[in-house]
Amino acid sequence: MPGATPQAGPTSVRVDSWAWAVRLFKTRSAASDACKAGHLKVNGDRAKPAQPVKVGDEVRAFAGGIEHIYIARRLITKRVSAAVAADCFEDRTPPPPPRTETPATVVRERGAGRPTKRERRLLEQLRGR
Repeated sequence: MPGATPQAGPTSVRVDSWAWAVRLFKTRSAASDACKAGHLKVNGDRAKPAQPVKVGDEVRAFAGGIEHIYIARRLITKRVSAAVAADCFEDRTPPPPPRTETPATVVRERGAGRPTKRERRLLEQLRGR
């Protein structure tokens, strides 16, 4: 057809479909449940499963106790390979804070009674106090 422009793809897709397609969640229903629970946000607002995502939108996903921040670079609705899915978003998640070393827990035998002054000092030394 003369004058026809080539299809560039969709201008927006559902947030649950996009999150599943780029492998943020294992299943689409898990992505939908995350939306309903408030674990997915689009541009700072809580997202319903059918909320549209456009190129350049910021998607925040709370999973595993960590909030991940993604920028949508390409819109897809079908699940693709991990290599292709990695090209569809930009990960802006800050690195986790360095782990602090926790002292070992000290366990005393049950029925051993109160620790002596010497034992108490050794226990405090082990705990790092």
